[in-house]
Amino acid sequence: GAKLSPRGYLNLTKPLTANRWLCKLPLDRSVCVCVCVIIMHSTSFSPVGLKSCSGKFRCLSSVQCISRNAVCDGVEDCGDGEDELSCVRVSGRSSVLQVFSRGSWRTVCSEGWDSHLGSVACRQLGYNSYVSSTDVPISSIEAVFQNNLVALNINQTGLQDNFKIQNSSHLSELSTQIQLVCCGVECGSRPAVRSRIVGGNLSRSGLVPWQVSLHYQNQHLCGGSVISERWILTAAHCVYGFAQPVLWAVYAGIINQPLGVTEALSVEKIIYHANYRPGGLSYNIALIKLKLPLSFNDQVVPICLPSYGESFEDGQKCLISGWGATEDGGEASVSLHIAQVPLLPSRDCRRLGLTSWNICAGFSEGGAGTCQGDSGGPLACQGSGWTLVGAASWAESCGQKNKPGIYTSISEALTWIQQQMEVYI
Repeated sequence: GAKLSPRGYLNLTKPLTANRWLCKLPLDRSVCVCVCVIIMHSTSFSPVGLKSCSGKFRCLSSVQCISRNAVCDGVEDCGDGEDELSCVRVSGRSSVLQVFSRGSWRTVCSEGWDSHLGSVACRQLGYNSYVSSTDVPISSIEAVFQNNLVALNINQTGLQDNFKIQNSSHLSELSTQIQLVCCGVECGSRPAVRSRIVGGNLSRSGLVPWQVSLHYQNQHLCGGSVISERWILTAAHCVYGFAQPVLWAVYAGIINQPLGVTEALSVEKIIYHANYRPGGLSYNIALIKLKLPLSFNDQVVPICLPSYGESFEDGQKCLISGWGATEDGGEASVSLHIAQVPLLPSRDCRRLGLTSWNICAGFSEGGAGTCQGDSGGPLACQGSGWTLVGAASWAESCGQKNKPGIYTSISEALTWIQQQMEVYI
């Protein structure tokens, strides 16, 4: 069976045979920050200078290797318990709920699903609340997720919650999948835009309601994106060496600077990726936790995080925004600007010597692009809801010919993001 450990982990033990229906997360992305629920397991990365653990999971805190079967089993084998983080994830275009068990990802069916399971899953994704679940048929999801299925049950005995795997023989052929809503606000929503947005136009209230301004010692320094009521996502180079929370303030729902009477949001914690190095373009990702939760409204809305494995097409027009300079070497803008840029093929990015941590976007002939002061801000692409695809990392010469904007890939950073949100929930 599977148990809920003292820290609230879902522990699975047996796979189920294929079934006609699976569990999925909300297609309408009605989640506060993320779409649906999945317990993401991280394949531990190898720090510079350390040998990889071939076929095993590396404990970074205790510098040891453990069996992949020991990951997400409810027992903390690593010093800091990182083997029991990121055990849930949302996958594919249908946002299928998956759990990591016995060395592989397994898709969850809705048999025995209830609100308690939903609460545990949301918490493991770093969200404080569970709202609702919806079911989806197996025929609507990608074939890769239609096998290796599990179903969960819950038995409550006193103070102990025990999760058990339901026998495959008891599964109905018409069982369904799970759509999970982790918080009560739809992410990635904004007013309809009638006209096409072109390079560098001034924004108006509510067009990019996830955009925030990050102030260091009372000056705008970088942009960021609201991904939940307590979390802001930005670039590591914005906060590296300046990670004292008391010196930072976050402003949400604004268009113009200076800010006048706009209330500053205090910062509780700043976290940047441990592998980030100054001047580097890989691992250029950071999270800022607010002291108090945001109040969502038409001007402040979280943007959706991508599902694991979700892809966006080359050439797709996405939005960039920020208060950065409107020309190379210029001063930061007093007004929020917004522009459309196309996603460039990954091969074009690789030609620049970049890695899977990077996404390139912009026009080969030059034009709209990110500039100084836009760092950390969103590259937002539209799917079922607006999704955070990239965080502005670097722009050489601000939208000049053959010099695209470079963004940190949020898909590449997903595991790290969800681990931090889970640890510091």
